[in-house]
Amino acid sequence: MNTPALEIHGLRKTYAKSLEALKGIELCVEQGDFFGLLGPNGAGKSTTIGIVSSLVNKTAGSIKIFGHDLEQDPYTAKTFIGLVPQEFNFNVFEKVIDILIHQAGYYGIPTKVARKRAEEVLAELGLSDKAYTVARNLSGGMKRRLLIARGLVHQPKLLILDEPTAGVDIELRRSMWTYLEKINQQGVTIILTTHYLEEAEHLCKNIAIINHGEIIENTSVDGLIDKLQQETIILDLGTPLKQSLQIPNFELNQRNDTTLEVTYTRGQDLNALFIYLREHSCSVKSMRNKANRLEEQFLRLVSKEVP
Repeated sequence: MNTPALEIHGLRKTYAKSLEALKGIELCVEQGDFFGLLGPNGAGKSTTIGIVSSLVNKTAGSIKIFGHDLEQDPYTAKTFIGLVPQEFNFNVFEKVIDILIHQAGYYGIPTKVARKRAEEVLAELGLSDKAYTVARNLSGGMKRRLLIARGLVHQPKLLILDEPTAGVDIELRRSMWTYLEKINQQGVTIILTTHYLEEAEHLCKNIAIINHGEIIENTSVDGLIDKLQQETIILDLGTPLKQSLQIPNFELNQRNDTTLEVTYTRGQDLNALFIYLREHSCSVKSMRNKANRLEEQFLRLVSKEVP
């Protein structure tokens, strides 16, 4: 059995005035996982990541990275980690390639090897033509990609991504998704925090939801979605509705003449719905989910935890 990529036991963090940011977190991320750590603002996500990446001191608890205790063997443990923070925290007056070479140097990688790795990762992220550009002249999206390149230049086994696509356009976000899926398939374990629940549902295999410093859910994405009791779909109709519709076991909300919102029990047979619509001369042009399903579960769980 493989050693977990990350093991957290009894992790606590108390700030001044007895503010408990973390209340005894237990978490395990297996090797090769694409793991989502989700939660509202102030829930404890950034504190957890800060402690794992040695940027924040813990109050109590233990952390192991690929079996190496972060307190007892910090140097070895930290070599496994690549961190992509929320904020741009590189020297904006340095050239892009120099930022990567200097980062690799912190891990004892010779300059010649570091330069080769930097060129490779910049090519993967579509930044080759910006290698000798001063970082301050990059667009916001390019700076995001530079953060990822910096986190990967020493070839970590565990990549931690803290809101990696915040503020980037949809096209760039999708291209970043593709790249992250690729390196995950190559064996890099990834931990992702994001406020884009669509992103978590698309990328992650397993997730933990943290709120008020406690893990309130820890399961697979599919397992969490399966707990939904109801589904809501939007039907775009080919012909305008001429009358109010009522169908047993379905809750209907008519948004306008050609858009119908339908709520029903998860797993319920939809044949009765479509037969009824056909009998009333309503053709269906398209059907879609009202909202991201993971988002629905996230909101349900977090709302339960409000003090």
